[in-house]
Amino acid sequence: MSRDTIQTYFDAFNAGDTPAMLDCLTEDVAHHVNEGQVRIGKEKFGDFCDHMSRCYAENLTDMVIFLSEDGTRAAAEYTVNGTYKATDAGLPEATGQTYKLPAGSFFSLQDGKISRVVTYYNLADWVRQVS
Repeated sequence: MSRDTIQTYFDAFNAGDTPAMLDCLTEDVAHHVNEGQVRIGKEKFGDFCDHMSRCYAENLTDMVIFLSEDGTRAAAEYTVNGTYKATDAGLPEATGQTYKLPAGSFFSLQDGKISRVVTYYNLADWVRQVS
């Protein structure tokens, strides 16, 4: 079931379906943003998704999901294929640039839901691609 939760989460991401992503999370989910602060709770996660959807259009491909034997932890490696739609504060100006990045996510799972999400990508590589 945990593998299904992770797959459902990423399928919802690719569909741009934030409510379906939120359905995969515990109420007190800890969201560790790449080079950012930890956000606690579904509401803050949803706010983050809204912001990301405004600034970026992304699709994840080449997905490989890994699951611990006890089903409490998971990881995924993938390629982010994106378009920079609107300028994000503190980052280069958006003009519709496209980018392609290797990335990964780490998860804690609790009762079939995601209780922790950690995402990593190389920000310097992204900046180079959109500058």
